[in-house]
Amino acid sequence: MSDDHTRRVQSQFGPTAAAYVASADHAGGEDLDQLVTWGRGKAPRRVLDFATGGGHTALAFAALARELTAMDVTEPMLRAARGLLRERGIAHVRFVAGDVARLPFADNAFEVVTCRLAAHHFADLGPAVREVQRVLRPGGAFLVEDILGHDDAELAAFITEVERRRDPSHLRAYRAAEWKALLRGAGLTVMDSVVLSKSRPWDDWIRRMRMTDAARDALESFIRAAPARCREAFAFHIGERIESFADRLLLLRAERD
Repeated sequence: MSDDHTRRVQSQFGPTAAAYVASADHAGGEDLDQLVTWGRGKAPRRVLDFATGGGHTALAFAALARELTAMDVTEPMLRAARGLLRERGIAHVRFVAGDVARLPFADNAFEVVTCRLAAHHFADLGPAVREVQRVLRPGGAFLVEDILGHDDAELAAFITEVERRRDPSHLRAYRAAEWKALLRGAGLTVMDSVVLSKSRPWDDWIRRMRMTDAARDALESFIRAAPARCREAFAFHIGERIESFADRLLLLRAERD
């Protein structure tokens, strides 16, 4: 990440670390279960979870790995993740502060690398994917999940604006074809992919980012004024206030050649 964007991510997520540990969206679900199923098939000895956030993915993979490394660029997030895993009695984890574009690990260090719900914050996805390829052992698996970018330009612009108004560190969600091209270019072969829809309760989603009342009202006004096809595409449920919406998640299993 660029230094400016790194600071933006840190300022956005440092104060919200505890909220991410408490987030039901991140704690589990069909998406995390799928990643764990893929990971179990590799019987990994060493696993890296980068951009670990509140630590839920690291916690889920701790049962599979003899050694687990959780990495994040935001120190308060690392402290929150450490607290979660210690609370659950997980001791075989090391916590590392670092940038996804410069992973501080040796070549061929891990059988599995995971990254869940974070790539839309990366200033440049290409270097991160190439670093994943470098630290994976031959035959190792990269298990990645993120918001799926939309092929329709109007819908993509609408939901990106919604995301950025809530979270200024949000950059973009990548389309499936973009992900597959980046992975292939880095020497990773996509072996499996899944697309899931996930409902987002609006109040929880907004509260996690500590939006002011004025910013929340402005965002709701923007959504109400948008073309109906935009609201319908993301299943916005709107009464007196916005109640929920749904986004699509892309899960990929890619292996090092």
